[in-house]
Amino acid sequence: MALIVQKFGGTSVGSVERIQAVAQRVYKTAKTGNSLVVVVSAMGKTTDGLVKLATEISKNPCRREMDMLLSTGEQVSIALVSMALQELGQPAISLTGAQVGIVTEAEHTRARILHIETERIFKHLKEGKVVIVAGFQGISRTEDLEITTLGRGGSDTSAVAIAAALRADFCEIYTDVPGILTTDPRLVPEAQLMSEITCDEMLELASLGAKVLHPRAVEIARNYGVPLVVRSSWTDDPGTWVTSPQAKGRSLVNLEIARSVDDIAFDTEQARVALLRVPDKPGVAARLFGEIARQDVDVDLIIQSIHEGNTNDIAFTVMTPILNKAEAVAAAIAPVLRSQKNPEAGEAEVMVQHNIAKVSIAGAGMIGRPGVAAKMFATLAEAGVNIQMISTSEIKVSCVIDDQECDRAVAALRQAFEIDTPQTRHGASLHPHPLVRGVALDMNQARLAIRQVQDRPGTAAKLFGLLADKNISVDMIIQSQRCHLVGGVPKRDIAFTVARMDAEAAQEMLQQAAVEYGWGEVVLDKAIAKVSIVGAGMIGQPGVAAKMFEALAQHHINIQMITTSEIKISCVVSQEEGVKALQAIHTAFGLAGSETFVIPA
Repeated sequence: MALIVQKFGGTSVGSVERIQAVAQRVYKTAKTGNSLVVVVSAMGKTTDGLVKLATEISKNPCRREMDMLLSTGEQVSIALVSMALQELGQPAISLTGAQVGIVTEAEHTRARILHIETERIFKHLKEGKVVIVAGFQGISRTEDLEITTLGRGGSDTSAVAIAAALRADFCEIYTDVPGILTTDPRLVPEAQLMSEITCDEMLELASLGAKVLHPRAVEIARNYGVPLVVRSSWTDDPGTWVTSPQAKGRSLVNLEIARSVDDIAFDTEQARVALLRVPDKPGVAARLFGEIARQDVDVDLIIQSIHEGNTNDIAFTVMTPILNKAEAVAAAIAPVLRSQKNPEAGEAEVMVQHNIAKVSIAGAGMIGRPGVAAKMFATLAEAGVNIQMISTSEIKVSCVIDDQECDRAVAALRQAFEIDTPQTRHGASLHPHPLVRGVALDMNQARLAIRQVQDRPGTAAKLFGLLADKNISVDMIIQSQRCHLVGGVPKRDIAFTVARMDAEAAQEMLQQAAVEYGWGEVVLDKAIAKVSIVGAGMIGQPGVAAKMFEALAQHHINIQMITTSEIKISCVVSQEEGVKALQAIHTAFGLAGSETFVIPA
């Protein structure tokens, strides 16, 4: 029979009755001959209560003591689940993270897993016991044997890491919802249940705020090929399978930190079309990309820069063979976008650039590691390669450069990230997928814009290196399409989004750097929201972006920024229009189901 890892969250074990229900479910699975490891979180709101106690004692509690305190929550729940199983006649044993051998970095409150010593788990499984493991926690490998915790979503991470280490047949994550839905059911009650989703799609959705799975857990599943299913704690419904690519034989040593990047990709058959100074109002992107879609022009990267006055720049890349067609479409639509009041203002000017290439780094290990993008930018700077466009996602960072510099850029990146396998070209998916799997809304971001940074190799490396040094993760990154000559030096604007809680610290640090490096004003806007669509099926399918932009235009929602990757399109809108934007896009792509989901209290 199968070796299965099951994980139950805090609400699933939030009361005696719920613990007994979990025990019944585990008992039923074990009685069919399966070997079971069960990972559980602290009961209900236990962790919140412990945090409250700590803050009543100390305004700034020591991180080490916080780990000592918070790790006790899981110790209560694992013992109670084990007792409940024993009452049913099922042999079981509870183990803390330290007892089970989850070895982590010596980083309190945010440790990453280095490896898992599986001998004790296998010993108890051979004895016919169900092994109940405390999620969210481990122990450092130092001589001091410090208790550590893994941070938010740590129980998901524990469960999938244990499944990888044991080479389990699959890992089941039990939660409050029946699986993974097309969007947040609290905002769209008719959100539809998915039967499956790829790891790459799930990484994007999880990182965008879909709270069903933590990105670190999905990262491990992707890297080690762990079959993963998300199911409801309250029903026997089949749930949603998260499918992984074929495992690449990774070492289980340094499990979470071994390699952040596992592929370097490039494409030299690209050209860029930009419309400069288009009106900053709803419907402009919809009209442009609607016409592009009607002409069956497939677009790769799309970037809308921060605006100057009442205008924006919109740029997109296409494959070289269809450049003439793309340029003709842009030239035809440009007059329609121009203001009739001042036709000589240089609005909607079409700019075409030949001879460009796109180089990308890819890997699930980028999540929450701000130094990865900074390392890419620094590597290109050291190779003397100037970056013309940047596009980011959770699993890929792409830069548009001069095509004559592509070989040099790829060689430098392969050396920097220790990629020995041959680099790859971008290509369409070989497997059919829905155009759009889901829609996500992130209301916890802020935008920073730095005016007039030098347009030369090393600028992006310097800027994002400063943020990485402060452990500030960046999400969207956009460079303006226009250069301005200031004192004979070409300069651009750069805008990017960060977590709102990091925004003021980032602004203060960058204002100091701006004085030192001769940059312009650093502008902060906290009143933004980011709405995104994710789907592996959108690769090579013209019209997806246009449909998203049209949905926003129909509801008079203005797009402030656009950035894309192969499987994601993100738009920044005003904070007050975020929920309306999510609902409009979800409806436009026909993602609603016939059933209404209500999350249990």
